[in-house]
Amino acid sequence: MTAGLRVQVTGSGLRTVDAPLYPEPRPLTPYFSLEVLLKNSLTPRQVVEELDKYVIGQHKAKRAVAIALRNRWRRQRLAEDLRDEVMPKNIIMIGPTGVGKTEIARRLAKLVQAPFLKIEASKFTEVGYVGRDVESIVRDLTEIGINMVKSEMTEQVQEKAAAMAEERLLDLLLPPPRTSPGTETSSIELEEQHTSTRNKLRQQFREGKLDERMVELEQKEKVMPFGIISNIGMEEIEMNLKEMLGGLLPEKTKRRKVKITDALRLLLQEEAAKLIDMEKVIKEAVQRIEESGIVFLDEIDKIAGRESHGPDVSREGVQRDLLPIIEGSTITTKYGPVRTDHILFIAAGAFHVSKPSDLIPELQGRFPIRVELDSLGKAEFIRILTEPKNALIKQQVALLATEEVSISFSTDSIEEIADIAAKVNERTENIGARRLHTVMERLLDEISFDAPEKKGVKVAINASYVQERLADVLKSEDLSRYIL
Repeated sequence: MTAGLRVQVTGSGLRTVDAPLYPEPRPLTPYFSLEVLLKNSLTPRQVVEELDKYVIGQHKAKRAVAIALRNRWRRQRLAEDLRDEVMPKNIIMIGPTGVGKTEIARRLAKLVQAPFLKIEASKFTEVGYVGRDVESIVRDLTEIGINMVKSEMTEQVQEKAAAMAEERLLDLLLPPPRTSPGTETSSIELEEQHTSTRNKLRQQFREGKLDERMVELEQKEKVMPFGIISNIGMEEIEMNLKEMLGGLLPEKTKRRKVKITDALRLLLQEEAAKLIDMEKVIKEAVQRIEESGIVFLDEIDKIAGRESHGPDVSREGVQRDLLPIIEGSTITTKYGPVRTDHILFIAAGAFHVSKPSDLIPELQGRFPIRVELDSLGKAEFIRILTEPKNALIKQQVALLATEEVSISFSTDSIEEIADIAAKVNERTENIGARRLHTVMERLLDEISFDAPEKKGVKVAINASYVQERLADVLKSEDLSRYIL
């Protein structure tokens, strides 16, 4: 590969050569800094507008998370002595399942590119091997942050790594010539022939002519000198042991034959890893987690209350374990200490049986913002089916279009679907917008099954079609309990 060329990675390999290649890796600029935060921060109104593209209604909840997000921007503009005193305004979302609690938190994290973790509070009430330590929240969030920053830095060195991977691949296809001492003239000729052949291979490779060819690739992996009796959770311990022992573990070389495209992907990962400074990745990730991390604590109503029945551990005990992390403490991870003082915690629960006041007073005080989400009815279901960017109707049309089957929904059919979903929610368990998924799958079951044999067919779905397909379910309440 010549020094003045840049390669582009496509699904089948390296391709175009149209721009200068950086002779050295690009400087790794900080991914999280005060300047970046101030420049890219959205106003509360803009945050709500973005959330409106995916979540219908629930304006109070959207306002609450938008203000909490903006407060981070405001905090960074304060003097340093006051900045550490400002605590995040944690939020409790109260509402039945399927009304958008998780979706609001997930879309918010994606919007600001923040490390985001969703975890159920009930995980900490289970006893035995499946039970979890509350500190695992911070450890899991740290892993997510590390992977996020590592992925971004990998993209930054992709061009340099691609060039190096191509050179290594050409070495596998055409190893350097061997010459004997005293044959200077012939060695020059061999070198010229080798260069000419290598350039031809490079051209064929970039044109995709070698994609199906096999090469033998050598990979190194660490081998555990002893085994661990596998049990639930033991796989994580084994991985951590491998990392702790590091260079002490013997390396095993494994050779295997792979296609050119697979070899390129593996070599690209290896070369990118060499170019990334892991110390910088860890530093940036920890800073991002501490300043912009978001933890979504679902099913918090399951740990409300002081009494416990059965083999579960005390719910009040789980609350007290969670309290130090939410209040702000330093948790030791394998990447170093991580402070939780300014991580935003968003809790959610239906609170059908219990209520927020059943939480211990100290925990209540750490969730000053409480918003109640509205139940969803027919009007909201109609909007959910059509308005969001990822609306169910749009998804189904796109999925069947891959089979060259065209489906269309009339206005009255959408109203009928929404009406049926609302009625089933009233008669049985109210699972909110998730009911639309079950209704839609039941409605399109026959079309989806026969789609591969019906290429080019157009299907118009109207109200009568919906009623015909779902009539039996609506007639029998007992049947709807099982099917929908």
